[in-house]
Amino acid sequence: MTSHELSTRLGTLLRADQISTADEVRAEHGTDKWHASALPDVVVFAESTEDVVAVMKFASENKIPVYTRAAGTGHTGGCVPVHGGILLSVMRMNRILEINPSDGVCVTQPGVITGELQNAVREHGWYYPPDPASLKECSIGGNIATNAGGPRCLKYGVTKQYVLGLTVVLASGEILKTGGRCHKNSTGFDLTSLIVGCEGMLGIVTEITVRLIPHPQTRAMLGASFPDFTAAAAAVQAILDSGTLPSALEITDGFTMAAARDYLGADKLPPGDAYLMIEIDGNVETVARELPALHDFLLEHQALRIDTAPDEPSCERIWQLRRDFSYSLKHTGLTKLNEDIVVPRSKLVDLVNFAQQLQADTGIPVACFGHAGDGNIHTNIMVDNYADPATKKVADAALDRLFTWVIENGGVISGEHGIGLAKKPWIRQALGEVSIQTHLAVKKALDPTNILNPGKFLD
Repeated sequence: MTSHELSTRLGTLLRADQISTADEVRAEHGTDKWHASALPDVVVFAESTEDVVAVMKFASENKIPVYTRAAGTGHTGGCVPVHGGILLSVMRMNRILEINPSDGVCVTQPGVITGELQNAVREHGWYYPPDPASLKECSIGGNIATNAGGPRCLKYGVTKQYVLGLTVVLASGEILKTGGRCHKNSTGFDLTSLIVGCEGMLGIVTEITVRLIPHPQTRAMLGASFPDFTAAAAAVQAILDSGTLPSALEITDGFTMAAARDYLGADKLPPGDAYLMIEIDGNVETVARELPALHDFLLEHQALRIDTAPDEPSCERIWQLRRDFSYSLKHTGLTKLNEDIVVPRSKLVDLVNFAQQLQADTGIPVACFGHAGDGNIHTNIMVDNYADPATKKVADAALDRLFTWVIENGGVISGEHGIGLAKKPWIRQALGEVSIQTHLAVKKALDPTNILNPGKFLD
């Protein structure tokens, strides 16, 4: 079916302004923040669950691939329409339907930007904790697709811990309701958790009920530099062993520190080859007591310099430095292959040592920073030109060594970005054959003709 024929037939189901075959619209919706791209035959802008039902019934009858896309901020090519077909955008489904403090829930459509959802519930004194780095531009629907995390998942957990219920349109066009608005539910299989993280391969989420918690009264931070990564990692373990559970624990290696000095200026960063950011939150009295105690504790564990942030503006300055680390790596002019691997926390130093050896063996710089508290260290392979076949071959070989090492050391190849296209070559190694076959059985049960996001890691 040609783009024109597809558009014409969809035009009997939706308004004309919900359908586009314009080259620039198709190109915009054919990619995410990874390097892969492909053109869909048509882009459809859903505005309701009923729109999605109509599209899926049509697609199911005609066996047309459907790729669901929200804000397009993913890092793995998860929404790239590799087989053309229909690119179904849910970004017009961008309303917060209900904020109910009495029930401790918020009901939202998938196109709502995560940061805007957080701000909306904050006005009621409540808190939606998951905080991906891209929260000002990513959508809650995309967070559901990949089970997104963020720095504060150390204390508060990732997206799936906050999803109570979903409205899901299946490949057939049928509507599946999972969970609800109760905070405890042991009724039947946990289909909600099955959908969260499925990367759009099992159904299309059109309504989400998330759990809210009371917002902490205040927060404070410490930014501490260390002589090397080993000392910083030891401090991470010591903090947790002491009985303190920060809301965030972020670590940065020497390569990233050097890039930041080049980008921001040498005087903008403290001395040392590693940096640790610790955020604590809670009631005012507790935070006021914990902050100086944690400061003294870090001095006892080789901290070279500690910057104290007792209030909101100073906390934001430290978080801005964390955001600047990403910009610093981009400033090197190299392409950042951002791998969100996770290792057991005891393997943090081993991971960085391995990364340094990988850099020495391949000549490709490797930068490590991220969520030290849960072992989710973003290991960035920094390549000159990934589009060049020779460079890509060396980089892919380096990725293979990295993922193999991670798996052999009890880790996983994705903590919050998902698999998509980027990690597809390693999925069997990561999951094992029995797990792969179980995935395929679930996929066949819910999408027997494989029209939902085909071409990704289950194909």
